[in-house]
Amino acid sequence: MNEPLSPQYDPAAIESDLYRWWSELDSWRPRPDGEHPSYVIMLPPPNVTDRLHMGHGLNQTIQDALIRFERMRGKATLWLPGTDHAGIATQNVVERMLREEGSTRFDLGRDRFVQRVWDHVRATGGTILEQIKGLGSSCDWSRTYFTLDEGLSRAVREVFVRLYEKDLIYRGKYIINWCPRCLTALSNEEAEKTETQGSLWRLRYPLASGGHIVVATTRPETMLGDTAVAVHPDDPRYRDLIGSEVILPLTDRRIPVIADPAVEMDFGTGAVKLTPAHDPLDFEIASRHGLPAIDVMTDDAHMADTAPQSFQGLDRFVARKRVVTALEESGLLDGIEAHVHSVGQCYRCHTVVEPRLSEQWFVRMAPLAAPALEAYRSGRLRFIPERRGEEYAQWMTNIRDWCISRQIWWGHRIPVWYCEAPGCGVTSASREDLSTCPECGGAVRQDEDVLDTWFSSQLVPFSSLGWPDESEDLEAFYPGDLLVTAPEILFFWVARMVMMGLEFRGDIPFHTVYLHGTVRDTQHRKMSKSLGNGIDPLVVIERYGADALRYTMLAGAAVGTDVILDPDDLEASFASGRNFSNKLWNAGRFILGNLDGPVPSVTDLRDDLSLADRWILARCHDTVADATKAYERFRLNDAVAAIYQFLWDDLADWYIEQTKPRLYGDEPGGDVARAVLASVFEVALRLLHPIMPFITETLWKRLPGSPADATISLASWPTVEEIRREPTALEDFAAVQAIVSAIRSIRAEYGVQPGQMVRVRITHGSGASRRALEGEGATIRRLAKASDLETDDDTDHRGSGSLILQDGTTVAVPLGDLIDIDRECGRLGAELDRLAVQVSGQEAKLANQQFITRAPAEVVERERQKLESWRGQIEVLRHKRDQLGCGT
Repeated sequence: MNEPLSPQYDPAAIESDLYRWWSELDSWRPRPDGEHPSYVIMLPPPNVTDRLHMGHGLNQTIQDALIRFERMRGKATLWLPGTDHAGIATQNVVERMLREEGSTRFDLGRDRFVQRVWDHVRATGGTILEQIKGLGSSCDWSRTYFTLDEGLSRAVREVFVRLYEKDLIYRGKYIINWCPRCLTALSNEEAEKTETQGSLWRLRYPLASGGHIVVATTRPETMLGDTAVAVHPDDPRYRDLIGSEVILPLTDRRIPVIADPAVEMDFGTGAVKLTPAHDPLDFEIASRHGLPAIDVMTDDAHMADTAPQSFQGLDRFVARKRVVTALEESGLLDGIEAHVHSVGQCYRCHTVVEPRLSEQWFVRMAPLAAPALEAYRSGRLRFIPERRGEEYAQWMTNIRDWCISRQIWWGHRIPVWYCEAPGCGVTSASREDLSTCPECGGAVRQDEDVLDTWFSSQLVPFSSLGWPDESEDLEAFYPGDLLVTAPEILFFWVARMVMMGLEFRGDIPFHTVYLHGTVRDTQHRKMSKSLGNGIDPLVVIERYGADALRYTMLAGAAVGTDVILDPDDLEASFASGRNFSNKLWNAGRFILGNLDGPVPSVTDLRDDLSLADRWILARCHDTVADATKAYERFRLNDAVAAIYQFLWDDLADWYIEQTKPRLYGDEPGGDVARAVLASVFEVALRLLHPIMPFITETLWKRLPGSPADATISLASWPTVEEIRREPTALEDFAAVQAIVSAIRSIRAEYGVQPGQMVRVRITHGSGASRRALEGEGATIRRLAKASDLETDDDTDHRGSGSLILQDGTTVAVPLGDLIDIDRECGRLGAELDRLAVQVSGQEAKLANQQFITRAPAEVVERERQKLESWRGQIEVLRHKRDQLGCGT
């Protein structure tokens, strides 16, 4: 790896080979020895059928930066990778394949279908992990798990049985969220709520005794399953109707009017129809009053044979229109009004879910949530950003039982068997498959459903380490330290992992949860396939390199904010990362090209250090402090900014330029410059390595003294103790920069040709400015292209361009030999005259009350801003005329 660096940085030429070399080193596998503390990050397992997207790019890069940082700090780091079997998502993929073949899973049968899914997973399941490697992810791939692996499946059964034996898992008939497309129950979190513009229909229900009562509903098709009308017991409008009956329209049934305090008097008409089989609140009210529940829909959301014959077989939304039409024709439609309400959609296929009465398996969550909430309240569990902790606490406080059964075939089948022997009927939860009833020896059948994917995912902090066995890995790496994930799975996954960790290991699985932002487009929409606004990370890596992608993601990843990228302009999004890579590469080529063999230690050269040397060492010291603090606080964008400023501004733009005469032998001190360059560049590469691992490894390995078989990823993290800091050097060289910048600004303002030398006068210099002139006068002259650098107390700078620095120092450049002053005065006068005419006209426009009152406020404000801008330009031009002595 010590061949000369190519003139141009080409990430494709180094990244894949370098990753292969890292893998062969096997340096990412932790080997606990009792001396080095462990540090564990659990990679959120991507779906086994996933392809890399920018959400992965952000999530993986944050984790890799943090794990590399802790690894360099000497910890036994474990970044544990794996994939999730993703029940519904993976089954949907294979079912789509079958549909293209003209078949269905039911044609194959359960066993053949599951085998078909396994074949697909084995053929494609490793793709996402290989793509993750392309980002430079330094996971311990030797420990990669899959949530349907034998060991993890054993853990799932163990947890299910233990919870069942504690009566924390039960089977019951309740209202659940049903996806008529995926044909399965969903948890509350999987039914994503969306604010939708709908309608509120008011329906007249005839009273058996005469007259009618008006009810309001957003789903009129469900009225075919009504079993009561409910009112609030304190509602004076309906007090006399409680206990009476209504005739349910479009049916031959009579249903009662009941009173229940759960009814909201101010919603609609204050009277609500009760459809216990299709609404959770209706079900609760009906259960209290002993009312029947009539399910009027099939699994695929068509009207069932329990509905009147004229509606049977209709899609639910077609039935909705037919019901409304029939009611209107019967004179029973009282009115329709626009109504915004929250509608649940399947998180996988986005079909509108149907609240439906169904027998399912549930986890009793409240007993599990209490200790998980206490862990947060006591400070043992913290969230970044902090506001996410209160969201967690609110969810835990109001937690509802979790529906864990899914009516699909791919996944962990529920380990429950039902005895079919007459007179027995025992239900058995078992860690092992049962062939006979443990009570009577009769035949048994296993429950058909599988567990929610998140049931197994919630266990991975310990199941992936060998639990329920007390393995060495479990002892060494549980509990872990950090979880980095997206906020949208805070309740799906994060909260449940905390509960399971406390229940089965007696401790939380991590002490910090970092919930990063979302990758969005320039319209602030989340990137998605359906919107067509996604960016393929693999295309970015191919075009700009993995380091450029990582730099861009981390530079924009401020805590609590989203990352904004332009899918229509990759250059605008990723050019900054590419440009920084090029700048670093060119700086590295220059430095390495001037290091012939070993260089002396900076410590041995302290008496020979120039002001610039002492300044860059002090800046290096401060950058180590700032970057380390930023990494520790998970403010990776601040770490990027600190290291960028040091490498681009301090090192490349200032220090390297200052050292060139010494390196070229034109001035003494070449060996000192080489020693300082090598030292600060090596430190900067270590600081940058977690962010841009490929380019830093490539450059670091070529530095003098780097062992051939060593990797920067195992080099020690820089500390401030190893770098000298001299505060006065910071102040004094800042004066050098200020003087040079002022001269450059004057040259640009007056159009002085780039190669033309100028004379410079400096007056009223501060102590720092004087020391800057004494210590780095040659540097100032060279960088500012100044032929003479004079100091005096003359305050008359007419005929000069001048600037006053923050410390009171005046920098003046006499312009008589550089520009035609009379011509410049004429030009400035003409420009002043033009602006004066514009200002006069604008003032008249803004004094016109007709314009002020009739024009839109934003137009008036824009015109006012124009006037202020022109006035400001006039002041600048007048100042320049004064400086040039125009008209005197």
